[in-house]
Amino acid sequence: MNKMTAAITAVGAYVPDFVLSNEVLETMVDTNDEWITSRTGIKERRMLKEEGQGTSFMAIRAAQNLFEKSGVDPKDIDLVIMATATPDMPVASTGVYVATQIGAVNAFAYDLHAACSSFLYGISTASAYIESGRYKKVLLIGADKMSSIIDYTDRATCIIFGDGAGAVLFEPNNEGLGFQDEYLRSDGIGREFLKIDAGGSILPASEETVKNKQHYVFQDGKTVFKYAVSGMADVSEKIMERNNLSKDDVNWLVAHQANKRIIDATANRMGLDDEKVLINIQKYGNTTSATLPLLLSDFENQLKKGDNIIFAAFGGGFTWGAIYLKWAYNKQ
Repeated sequence: MNKMTAAITAVGAYVPDFVLSNEVLETMVDTNDEWITSRTGIKERRMLKEEGQGTSFMAIRAAQNLFEKSGVDPKDIDLVIMATATPDMPVASTGVYVATQIGAVNAFAYDLHAACSSFLYGISTASAYIESGRYKKVLLIGADKMSSIIDYTDRATCIIFGDGAGAVLFEPNNEGLGFQDEYLRSDGIGREFLKIDAGGSILPASEETVKNKQHYVFQDGKTVFKYAVSGMADVSEKIMERNNLSKDDVNWLVAHQANKRIIDATANRMGLDDEKVLINIQKYGNTTSATLPLLLSDFENQLKKGDNIIFAAFGGGFTWGAIYLKWAYNKQ
């Protein structure tokens, strides 16, 4: 018998209805569709516009979508991991609230924050819990309301980010499918290049910080791009080498949707043809913690049992890594 592994057995997703297109952004900041598309691959992104609704609103709906599609009873969930960079509020865990609202009354929950790598790190964490034998059903949700921390007069950031949520269920597998290997990295050198200055313990909120727009995302685009291109490509190549995978062995690259040029560079290093690279950045932009599960949801029909999948992501901090997973089911 194969050793017990952790496999994804169900997927769910939610994106808001409101579409912010490049054409609309042209009326808001000094930019244009051709410039945005050529540099990022993004054509539009979604925004959660409902008053008083935050990240949890989307996370709850992604989880409910998973339950509806799979027939899983939320009472059977042992643990909810909430991967997010935009919690509803400080201190009170968003994941705890989400677990209660979806009826996961027998689960414990917490938030995991590693910027755009949050969901990738969450795959590692969820898999470890399952493989320990301690829990049988772990729900991993990636959700971010990036519009809540974006300055829509800053053309360097407002063109990139969108809102969305995705969820996956991890369960034990004895067929050799599911989680196979990981190579996760981090480096504090990235702290100054992608951040929000104020609102934390170093610089608490004040009238001055609000006036200076220090509660919005700041990104040194050129520096982040340089590190992301090399980082994501390096770890993806490394995970293939460690597992003796050739380009022909890899069925799909599921890469963080931050910039199409970064995705292309990673695929090129891996030697993959375009048809093996899952891309939906043109529809959603960078949804941070939600990009990887949204890809799984959008392309679930194409994923086949036994497919070799490489996940890769890069985020602020810096955080990055790659995970090798074998897909565990065919969609009915």
